[in-house]
Amino acid sequence: MEEMKAHRFFFRFNVLNLIYTLAVIVWGAFVRASGSGAGCGAHWPLCNGEILPTSVKLQTLIEFAHRSSSGISLILVAIGCFLAVRFSERGAAVRRAAFFTGLAIILEALLGAVLVLLKLVEFDQSLARAISISFHLMNTLFLLGSLVTLTYLSSKENSYRSGKKVLFPKGLFFRLTLLAFVALGMSGAIAALGDTLFKTNTLAQGFAQELSSQAHFLIRLRIFHPAFACMWVFLGFLWSQRLLEKERLRSIRTTFIVLLITQFSLGVMNWLMLAPTGLQLVHLLVGDSVFISFWLSGLLEEEVRA
Repeated sequence: MEEMKAHRFFFRFNVLNLIYTLAVIVWGAFVRASGSGAGCGAHWPLCNGEILPTSVKLQTLIEFAHRSSSGISLILVAIGCFLAVRFSERGAAVRRAAFFTGLAIILEALLGAVLVLLKLVEFDQSLARAISISFHLMNTLFLLGSLVTLTYLSSKENSYRSGKKVLFPKGLFFRLTLLAFVALGMSGAIAALGDTLFKTNTLAQGFAQELSSQAHFLIRLRIFHPAFACMWVFLGFLWSQRLLEKERLRSIRTTFIVLLITQFSLGVMNWLMLAPTGLQLVHLLVGDSVFISFWLSGLLEEEVRA
């Protein structure tokens, strides 16, 4: 009985950690959109060389709040790893999933540090920044996927015992669809950066920017995001059809479809309204929620097939 209580506690802890991680990700996007990435200067982990910043500059407060929330996220993942070891047997799937979340959060912190120390923030328009935020996006998805897996496994009693258990969905079609989502996310991160650095007042002005022979490469790359979005929606609907084959998967399919349609609709609105900051953040949150439901559906599909 005490063991079951511990496992339920760990599951709830992971659910809350996943929700908190989403909030940290959205706040990180706000740091970029508000031009606050250099709010703590080229210092890491200190802020302008101080443990607690004395500056009341808004950009500093925004960046410091993000660093603080990211630090709490690191602590929560570390606690999750400790609890996984405490509550499970050696070789248990829960322990292995916790290891991947630990690895992902460490990489996330290091990538954030690289952005700051190399000054790839605020108004930087370099290729290095575009590449670094793409890697950052991929690792963020790795972190979310690992957390979803850990949360899912922590709800299964047999995951606490030694033995093989699916940690990541392995189906070929799932992997192809996942690749499309990664491409969508990377192009979205670059498009959002371009929208932030090269603001326009009208759609016509935006088209003129993209057609100009002198257009910056970040502007030229924006066209890839809607293209990848259409590809992702097409593959997403095909994936959802696979979920219809099993009764147990219909609930997660409905959630996935609703979120997918919402994400695409928000993307269109974001384009028509010239990417206002608030709508960008909502679009990101829904996009991450789509990824979570997609990843979870992959885990459930693997379980049903087994």
